Amino acid sequence: MHPLIHDWNQTDAPKPPTVILNDETLRDGLQSPSVRCPTIDEKLRILHLIDRLGIETADIGLPGAGPHVVRDVERLAREIADQRLTVAANCAARTAGRRHPADRGDLAARRPADRVLHVHRVEPAAAASPKAGRSISCLKLTEDAIAFAVGEGLPVMYVTEDTTRADPDTLRALYSTAIRAGAKRVCVADTVGHATPHGARGGREVRRRGGRGVRRRGRIDWHGHRDRDFAIINTLAALEAGATRLHGAAIGIGERVGNTPMELLLVNLVLMGYLERDLSALCELLRRRVGGDRRADPGELSCRGT
Repeated sequence: MHPLIHDWNQTDAPKPPTVILNDETLRDGLQSPSVRCPTIDEKLRILHLIDRLGIETADIGLPGAGPHVVRDVERLAREIADQRLTVAANCAARTAGRRHPADRGDLAARRPADRVLHVHRVEPAAAASPKAGRSISCLKLTEDAIAFAVGEGLPVMYVTEDTTRADPDTLRALYSTAIRAGAKRVCVADTVGHATPHGARGGREVRRRGGRGVRRRGRIDWHGHRDRDFAIINTLAALEAGATRLHGAAIGIGERVGNTPMELLLVNLVLMGYLERDLSALCELLRRRVGGDRRADPGELSCRGT
């Protein structure tokens, strides 16, 4: 830096020992009314760009949404295996049993997993918000679904929807149950973008109350939304509070007003010295992502280097 410039951003605070990223572009990033679902060829190209950016894991779909998603998930998982990509795949699966018993274990998620087990992860979700009025009733469903997935040889991340509006004692019961059943990670989800940075630092409370397994492993994910436009600062606050894997989607496109923008998160993590990463693939990823949004013209995006 130039000797006449003083960097007010310098700090003696220790850097997080672990920073892992999970890309939601191909799952939550498609849950927007403005998005045209990409073709499988477009999804494959996006997957390769995610891999080039060094993003460690990617959610490649919700197989329970229908046979067409099952086909795409299996194809994406096979691409990772066949091309020896470094990105690891995960898939969402539901435990809440909203419509029929198949929802609980999301058996549709098992079919591609049977064939590409080494790149597949199941993420059961439970309603954690008191508003849902069924938190404690999820304990048995949580235990059964995770035990089923673990019995199939699948590593499990347990996701609680609407975590940032849930009672901490309820979370402790849910997370303790999930860890005992064999979950490897738990995910704090700011599902409706309610949290402020102070609330996002509640990950410390998750570690304190989440049971010995959560505290010992420190395997906590943060999944943020941008309803209050706090997505980036909330994600960084969650990282400082102990989250070790951070979720985002390209250009922040996703459910409602969107997810944490992965490109801005990557740029900030590199500038802050938390990551060393070649970001040269970002421009192409953004162009392709904008091209999948009916509201946007790919020509409107100008990248002059990263």
